[in-house]
Amino acid sequence: MAKTTKNDIDGHVDRLTIPFEHLRRKDVALVGGKNASLGEMIGTLAAEGISVPPGFATTSQAYWQFVKYNGIQDKIASLIAEWQSGRARLDYTGHSIRDLFLRGRWPSGIADEIKRGYRDMEAQLGVEGLSVAVRSSATAEDLPDASFAGQQESYLNISGVDKLLHACKSCYASLFTDRALGYRQAKGFDHLRIALSIGVQRMVRSDTSGSGIMFSIDTESGFDKIVLINASWGLGENIVQGNVNPDEYRVFKPLLHDDSFEPIIEKKRGDKSTKLIYGNGDSATRNVPASKAEQAAFTLSDREILQLSRWACTIEKHYGCPMDIEWAKDGLTNELFLVQARPETVHSNRDMCGEFKTYEVTNKGRVLTSGLSIGDAAVSGQLCLIEGKHDLDKFVTGSVLVAKVTDPDWVPLMKRAVAIVTDQGGRTSHAAIVSRELGLPAIVGTGDATYTLHSGQNVTVSCAEGEHGFVYEGKSKIVTRTLDISSLPPVNTKIMINLANPGAASRWWRLPVDGIGLARMEFVISNAIRIHPMALVHYERLKDVKAKNEIAKLTSGYGHKPDYFVEQLSRGFAALCSTVYPKPAILRLSDFKTNEYSDLIGGSEFEPKEENPMLGFRGASRYYSPHYRDGFALECRAIKRLREKMGFTNAIVMVPFCRTVHEANEVLKVMAENGLVRGEKGLQVYVMCEIPSNVILAAQFARHFDGFSIGSNDLTQLTLGVDRDSAELGDLFDEQDEAVKWMIDRVIRVAHENGCKVGICGQAPSDHPEFAAFLVNSGIDSISVSPDSYVPVRNAMAGVQSRK
Repeated sequence: MAKTTKNDIDGHVDRLTIPFEHLRRKDVALVGGKNASLGEMIGTLAAEGISVPPGFATTSQAYWQFVKYNGIQDKIASLIAEWQSGRARLDYTGHSIRDLFLRGRWPSGIADEIKRGYRDMEAQLGVEGLSVAVRSSATAEDLPDASFAGQQESYLNISGVDKLLHACKSCYASLFTDRALGYRQAKGFDHLRIALSIGVQRMVRSDTSGSGIMFSIDTESGFDKIVLINASWGLGENIVQGNVNPDEYRVFKPLLHDDSFEPIIEKKRGDKSTKLIYGNGDSATRNVPASKAEQAAFTLSDREILQLSRWACTIEKHYGCPMDIEWAKDGLTNELFLVQARPETVHSNRDMCGEFKTYEVTNKGRVLTSGLSIGDAAVSGQLCLIEGKHDLDKFVTGSVLVAKVTDPDWVPLMKRAVAIVTDQGGRTSHAAIVSRELGLPAIVGTGDATYTLHSGQNVTVSCAEGEHGFVYEGKSKIVTRTLDISSLPPVNTKIMINLANPGAASRWWRLPVDGIGLARMEFVISNAIRIHPMALVHYERLKDVKAKNEIAKLTSGYGHKPDYFVEQLSRGFAALCSTVYPKPAILRLSDFKTNEYSDLIGGSEFEPKEENPMLGFRGASRYYSPHYRDGFALECRAIKRLREKMGFTNAIVMVPFCRTVHEANEVLKVMAENGLVRGEKGLQVYVMCEIPSNVILAAQFARHFDGFSIGSNDLTQLTLGVDRDSAELGDLFDEQDEAVKWMIDRVIRVAHENGCKVGICGQAPSDHPEFAAFLVNSGIDSISVSPDSYVPVRNAMAGVQSRK
């Protein structure tokens, strides 16, 4: 990084301090990336409604004057040369250089300028003894290819000119923390040609409210249509340092332009066990326990989540790249502010086209602990538990690092790990940020890793199963596949994908699919909701005390318990719909069997015992039955909320296991009673074609539905009379049997004659490319396959087209 020149700073060359409003992002060489960005937002985005606290920055010219005035340039050079040659340790070098700054004296001109800037702020805001944040902004940080996150220090709740000058000197010294020296060395920056600017900014009273970090991109998958927000009570340092497990919110950007929509696709409450507040006496800040009420509540309201998300979109559009943004809420005025914005540096620099890898973990041992997954890889290795900084030298290279929390001093050690597991932290914690930058799988916020794990254990760390990461006992089998989407052949038949897990859906966003052909409601219910819907509707009459207590815990914060089901289901479906929006996403209504429904919390009190659940009380027959009608109403409410409140009008409803035309009428009538009227507001309703009667009476079913989706597994089972789960009859279960193919060919023809679309969502096209060829030749409109089968199926279909 070149030293500041007159051209670089465009007329500000002799200035020692500059108010933020006079700075722009071109002034990085003058005031560093952080302060230049603050000036850019204040000067150009205030008209867009974005609020940034006022302040001023010292310039690189002030830094060089301080270095020259104290005669420490040559001493710094000598100390660094000794370290680089191996004659001195890093910790000795860092300490010695920092001591040079801390023992230095302020040139009167710089000190006077800082005092004047501070007093001008006091006068402008009408506050004597104004509390400010003092932050470091190096001229080589917040660059598109190097974040320098956490390398220099920040000082909060600084009041009075004497404390301000001391904090500013400490900022200068922090340019040479051990971690900053190591980071610059690894990135190839010249330590002697980088200056440090200091940002002095009015404190936002987030100590009485909350603060956090947000990204205008999904931090794990790189999905560019998501805003990710982390939030916790108090000042924001705890989130950055990973000292708390914060709330997490995800918002879908393309629907934010319409104020009538609330596209919050995920709200996850963290425990937020501590909060950083203003200190007393000699301490500027202190950590205190959060109250139980604070831990049980969300930090932000829905309105505030949406406001921050819109700000993130505005900033991203202005800067032209994904952004990493810090925010704070003033508890005295209830105002939201942005206090930092920098380019996101991990996914922004990745090739989003071409090849990407997927990981599958099999032969899993028991789950030892779990938390938030960082990245999407999996790795096996031996654990090495590090209790604290005093144990850093005990780490074994090539091990899985287990720690309570990490900070920038741990980076050299983290580079030697194969994976990282921490007790605390969210997706924006230090451990998460560094793991992404290093390309390591990590699991953060486990809560108990350092308690349940021990050094020497063989484990598998899996981040390949969605938003939750798992540490499995023993070394599992890990299958790595490479999908190359850079030169896929064109096909005429649409290819969709089958998805079930909302937490893993975004990993497939780069596949050029034509939509989601099957999204299973029962996966969302069993994994995210876990409660039988009728147990929520009739909570007061439950006899099972244990189930009642579990439901009370899961639904805490919901005054009306059925709202828990509606909100969780709609958000789970929204996560799926968002990955393909505005392309269609076909959402299948619940299709549990009675034995599966019984396994849900509270379910045993509402389900009959059946000899053959596969052919029993399932699918469409439940929706109009008095035994489940109230539960189905919640499913309808969730889809209505998804489409009309959240804005995902690409959602198509699909009715499973509809045995008769009479049932079709009954289901559509009940749906209409619950606000889902086929044809209104663009709502389409499909039917699963999985029973011979759906084929035999296809023309009549076509009058009631907009499309058919062939479920080849059940259709094969019922056409051939073979239990697909029977080991004895395994050889007879064949989706390519001539009788099954006749059924499929017929329903395609009849559906098209009646103006209906037809797709298939069974596994057969994924397993058998020749079956996909049969479907193409029959004229099917779409084939829906498992995501990892997309590339081979597409190649097979292209081959069929070339031979036609």
